[in-house]
Amino acid sequence: MQNKLLAFNQFYIYYKTAKREVRMKSNVIIIGAAGRDFHNFNTYYRDNELFNVVAFTAAQIPDIDGRKYPAELAGSLYPDGIPIYGESELPALIKQFNVSVCNFAYSDVPYARVMNISSIVNAAGADFLLLGPKATMVKSTKPLIAVCATRTGCGKSQTSRRIIEILMAKGLKVVAIRHPMPYGNLVEQKVQRYATIKDLAKYKCTIEEMEEYEPHIERGNVIYAGVDYEAILREAEKDPKGCDIILWDGGNNDFPFYQPDLMVTVADPHRPGAEVNYYPGEVNIRIADVVVLNKIDSASLENINIVRKNIKYLNPKAIVVDGTSPIRVDDPTVIRGKRVLVIEDGPTLTHGEMKIGAGTVAAQKYGAAEIIDPRPFVIGKLAETFRLYPEIGHLLPAMGYGEQQVKDLEATINSTVCDSVIIGTPIDLNRVVKINKPNTRVYYDLQEIGKPDLNEILDEFLKTHKIK
Repeated sequence: MQNKLLAFNQFYIYYKTAKREVRMKSNVIIIGAAGRDFHNFNTYYRDNELFNVVAFTAAQIPDIDGRKYPAELAGSLYPDGIPIYGESELPALIKQFNVSVCNFAYSDVPYARVMNISSIVNAAGADFLLLGPKATMVKSTKPLIAVCATRTGCGKSQTSRRIIEILMAKGLKVVAIRHPMPYGNLVEQKVQRYATIKDLAKYKCTIEEMEEYEPHIERGNVIYAGVDYEAILREAEKDPKGCDIILWDGGNNDFPFYQPDLMVTVADPHRPGAEVNYYPGEVNIRIADVVVLNKIDSASLENINIVRKNIKYLNPKAIVVDGTSPIRVDDPTVIRGKRVLVIEDGPTLTHGEMKIGAGTVAAQKYGAAEIIDPRPFVIGKLAETFRLYPEIGHLLPAMGYGEQQVKDLEATINSTVCDSVIIGTPIDLNRVVKINKPNTRVYYDLQEIGKPDLNEILDEFLKTHKIK
């Protein structure tokens, strides 16, 4: 109700006459990437008669425009659903639909790009809006820990896994909820529960989804995801296996969909300054109770100190935990002295803009003779990925948002002239594609250095919330 009153005050236009008051709804476009945009709609706009959401736009993820946000999820005000267009069509859409407000709703974006989109929106005659946590966070009935980050690829996943392992070792039942990746049938993806590896096939997961869900499943905890995050939360709270604590496993550098009782933000010294230059990563630093300064084993002291200084400036009350992401491999002999193809996590290399990943660190640590450039061998949709993100360089992103991308990934790996392959993704790609060369998988987990550590912090959290 508070959200609707806020909207009433801000966006309703009144025309008073002697006889009556005429009210006009504000036409809205939500600028997104199949995640935060749907959540903002569900929590702020759906069933809100003050607004008329005429369209979503889509970016970052290939092949997610041209669909509809379905009527089954959109509520009674949208019996025909809501169309999804490419972001490049934004100026024309604003004029076509007489749009008053454009709500920017995706993450891992440099501030200059956010304001560039704001300028496009303003020039077309509309207002530019960023909804904040109070307008979009849902409150859980269970104690909730959120893990977020300053950028994609900081180490959220291993931090989430570390927290879950600590809590499970204390005899607690933890249910994880992952930031959305709804790239398929949205109605079928409304609420998804992953408890076994077979569930990955059941929900027709992309490689990107497998990379996030599989490590949780392997550790014995249940993870939820989907589209409607209030419905997901209510199911997770009453999970058949039991639930003492909810863990929000964030995506990109988005702030949580749920109101956290403990907010953990991961920062990356390989990209110093990102914590003050990317939206909404700075929000995550400012609202953090704990900041995990990860990868201090592989970053320079200069970069580590830059990030420390920025954390202290943005949030001097936050507890800072120093962390590393030590790696190990199945078979070092596949790397030593070999000309290797290095495959890394796709989003980390693309909009995450990382120049080094776990596979690269493994190549260096175990003495690879050369990292082979895959670009002369790329096939199909992967060529488009390199065109959009030329800074990827000599690494191969494990792109797999659809069946054709997976086929192109397999063909590219197998056509690349190299001695062996390093798999630096969070899952074993051999389950997804057939690799015709010797290969080895890289593993990495969070390891805290010194005190305070996450175990101490979680003990205090459990004491505060009277959880035994």
